[in-house]
Amino acid sequence: QLQLVESGGGLVQPGGSLTLSCATSGFIFVDYAIGWFRQAPGKEPEGVSCITSAGDSTNYESSVKGRFTISRDNAKNTVYLQMNNLKPIDTAIYYCAASRGFHCLGPAPSDFNYWGQGTQVTVSS
Repeated sequence: QLQLVESGGGLVQPGGSLTLSCATSGFIFVDYAIGWFRQAPGKEPEGVSCITSAGDSTNYESSVKGRFTISRDNAKNTVYLQMNNLKPIDTAIYYCAASRGFHCLGPAPSDFNYWGQGTQVTVSS
């Protein structure tokens, strides 16, 4: 059974950091690109970051460039999203998603087949 499970969300003050994890199982992890998306209340989902199956290419939404870093550990079938200098506008539910062989250019939700349940990130003082 294919699964993606996010963890690491929580409440953090502005300027703080969190690391999200996306643990996967049930598919050949090294064949899949993994993306992070987020959805704030009343807003459409937006792509945050993406990493290709080999980990040789990454993509970031403009507002998180220089603050967020995506990485993957193929030995652990896990993708991470290191988030630094968090801002209130980063508050959202964060989801990871998998797409077989995706190039990670301009990732959209429709490009991904499999999704996790999400983890809440709240940035507030």
